[in-house]
Amino acid sequence: QVQPVESGGGLVQAGGSLRLSCAAPGRTFSTYTMGWFRRAPGKEREFVAAISWTGGRVYYRDSVKGRFTISRDNAKNTVYLQMNSLRPEDAAVYYCAAVRSGSGPFDYRPLYDYWGQGTQVTVSS
Repeated sequence: QVQPVESGGGLVQAGGSLRLSCAAPGRTFSTYTMGWFRRAPGKEREFVAAISWTGGRVYYRDSVKGRFTISRDNAKNTVYLQMNSLRPEDAAVYYCAAVRSGSGPFDYRPLYDYWGQGTQVTVSS
């Protein structure tokens, strides 16, 4: 199993950038599909992005396409979420999640087995 730990959140102005990291120590990291979700105050946790075991397939929610990039480094047991052109509506707690499956749908929250504690992203207008 893996235990994701997020970092990299913070306060940024609208239009700025942040890079989130998710470390998941363990020899089996490369066998997990990794995802990012977020939850804004008063809203449900929603899918943001996911990346397959090898990084060859990536998935995004429509509102972040062209602005966010998910990537992974299996040698470092880490997945990243580069967030550019941030908007106030991107403000949320961002969670990293892992599932040991190559089949989706990867935007389906209950699919994931392991979750991190989250990192806060605040975007000022």
